[in-house]
Amino acid sequence: MLQVSFQKGGYLVGSDLDALMEKMLALHDSVMATQHQLLDLWRPNIKRPEFLKSAANLAAYIGLRRHDLRELQSDLAAMGLSSLGRCEGHVLATLDAVTHALKRMLGEEVTPEEVEKTRLAIEEDRLLLKRHTIELLGDAPSHRWTRFMVTFPTDAATDYSFVRDLLARGMNCARINCAHDHAAAWKNMIDNVRRAELEVGKRCRILMDLAGPKLRTGQVALGPPVLHVNPKRDREGKTIKEAHIVLDSSGRPGNSERPSLAVPHKWLKKLRTGDEVHFRDLLKRTRKLRVLDRLSAEEVLTACSDAAYIGQGTKLEYAKGKAAETLDFSPDSLEIRLAEGDMLLLSRRPVPGEPQKVDQSGNVVAHAHISCQQPEVFQSLECGEKVWIDDGRMGALIEKIDESGAWLRITHARKQGEKLGAEKGLNFPDSDIRLPPLSEKDRADLAFAVEHADIVGCSFFHQAQDMDELIDALDQLGGKHLGIIAKIETRKAVENLPEIIIHGAKHHFGIMIARGDLALEIGYERLAEIQEEILWVCEAAHVPVVWATQVLESMVKLGLPSRAEITDAAMAERAECIMLNKGEYLLNALAVLDNVVTRMQNHQTKKTSKFRALHW
Repeated sequence: MLQVSFQKGGYLVGSDLDALMEKMLALHDSVMATQHQLLDLWRPNIKRPEFLKSAANLAAYIGLRRHDLRELQSDLAAMGLSSLGRCEGHVLATLDAVTHALKRMLGEEVTPEEVEKTRLAIEEDRLLLKRHTIELLGDAPSHRWTRFMVTFPTDAATDYSFVRDLLARGMNCARINCAHDHAAAWKNMIDNVRRAELEVGKRCRILMDLAGPKLRTGQVALGPPVLHVNPKRDREGKTIKEAHIVLDSSGRPGNSERPSLAVPHKWLKKLRTGDEVHFRDLLKRTRKLRVLDRLSAEEVLTACSDAAYIGQGTKLEYAKGKAAETLDFSPDSLEIRLAEGDMLLLSRRPVPGEPQKVDQSGNVVAHAHISCQQPEVFQSLECGEKVWIDDGRMGALIEKIDESGAWLRITHARKQGEKLGAEKGLNFPDSDIRLPPLSEKDRADLAFAVEHADIVGCSFFHQAQDMDELIDALDQLGGKHLGIIAKIETRKAVENLPEIIIHGAKHHFGIMIARGDLALEIGYERLAEIQEEILWVCEAAHVPVVWATQVLESMVKLGLPSRAEITDAAMAERAECIMLNKGEYLLNALAVLDNVVTRMQNHQTKKTSKFRALHW
C-alpha cells in the first residue's frame, strides 16, 4: 500500500492515505446525517419541487460547515486534491470527487461511470444558480453575468431621458424605495422604464422595496417659515443645474431631496407646462418659477434658475397677468445638533423634537429630545445598550429609562456635532426588538407592487415567520408571480438565514446584503466576515445575491471614486447583482462599474480564480 505523509500547517507528520480516506468517509456520513435531519425539518415548507435539490445542497453545506476542516483541507491540498474550499454549490458531489481520487491513489477501482456521474452532478448544481438568477432577475447582459440594480431618485418620475440613459448604460433592475415618494410618482417611474425598454430594446425588472419595520425618529418642531432656493452654479456664477420645487396642494410635507410649497388646489390646477410663475422673494428680488411638468392632480414640478428666499405669505402670480395668490407653506424644522457627551431624550410621547435649551450663562436647562415612531420599542430596551442613529452618523449608550423615555448619552459624533432630523434610522444592535414585519403602509404598497412590479423587497425581516407573513399577504393579493428579495440587515436575520431562504423560496427568491444597517447591527469589524458567510450560504442554496450599500458611493455623489471603492466594486463581481444608490453622477458610475466588473470576470467566478494569460 502507498504510504504518504502530511504536515500540520504544511509540514509532514506521520499519516497515510488510509487515514485520510477514513476522515473523508466519516465526513461524508456526518454531512449526510445532518442533511437528512435538516431536510426533515424543512420539507413541510418547501412548496416548489424544483427547489428541493437546492435545499438538499444547503442542508449538506450546513452539515459540512459544522466541522472544523482546516487540518483536513491542508492535508488534501498537500496531495494536490481539492481542499473543499469551492464546494458551496455542490457539496456531496465534491466529497465524492475527492473520495474517487483517493481511491485511485490507493489502487482501488473507480469506474468511468462513477466519475461521469459526479461530474454531471457538479455541473447540474452549478446550472441551478444560473437558472434561479434568470428566473428572479432576468437574462444577463452578453458581456457580463452580474446584473446591475439602480435605486431610483424622485427625478426618475419626471425625467424620461434619465431613465432611458440608465437602461442604455447597463441597468438591469430598477429599485423603487417605498419609504420615499408615493404611488403616483412610482407609477410614472415604472411607465418611464417600460417606455425605455421599447426604445432601448432591453428588458428591465422592477423591484418595489417595502419600508418594513425600520425604527425611525419622529418629527422635529418647526422653525421660521423660510425656504432657501439654491440652484447649482459653476465657478463663474452661471447656473448649471436649476433648483426643482414642487407646488403641492395635497397637504403633504416636502423633503430634503425635493422641497415643496403648499398652494391652494384651485390655483394649482390652472397651471400648464411652460407657464411662468413670478414672485418677489424676502430680499425683494424678482424671481420666477418655470412649470416643467404636472406630476399628479395635486403636484406640479417647477424649476428656478436664481437663488431665492421664500417666506410664508409670498405672493405667486402668473406671468400672463392672472390674479396673484398668497403662498402658504410649512416652515423648515428646527436644527437639533448633538456632540459627544450631549444627552438626548428618546421620548415615549409623539411630541415634535427640539434642540437643547441653555440659559444666558450657557448652562443646559433642557436636554434635546425627539420621539421614536414605534413607541413599543421601549419595552425591549435596557440600560447600557448601544444605539446608532442616522445610519451610524451618531452613536450613543442608554443611560437611563424612565416614564419619559430612554436617555441617550452621545458617544460618537464629529467634532462640529451632528444634525438630527426627522425620519432618521435608529438601530439597537444589543436589544431584542420584535415588531410586526408588515405595517399597514407596507400592505398598501404591496398591493401596488402586485399590480406593477416584478419583485418585492422586504426590509428588516428577522425570521422565517416574517417571510411566511409576507407570502400569505402576497397570496391574498394574487401576487404569486412576484419574486422576493429579502434584505439581510440585522443580527437575527444572519442567524436565521437558512430558514429565511427555505421559507422565502416558495417564490423566485434572492437575498440582498444590506451592508449599511448590517454593519451597525453586527459591528463594522465583522462586516467583511459576515458578508462572505452570506455569499457562501446563498451559493449553497443556489440563491442569487444582491451586493448593496455604498457601492462606488463617492463616484455616484461626487464624480470620482476612491481607490477602496474600486476594489470593493471588483469584489462585488462575485454577487449575481450589484446595487447602486442614487446620486448626481449615477450614469458615470454605471459605466465605471460595468468596466470594472467585466474586467474582473475574466479573472474570477465566485471564489474560483480564472488564470487568464498575463502580460509579463
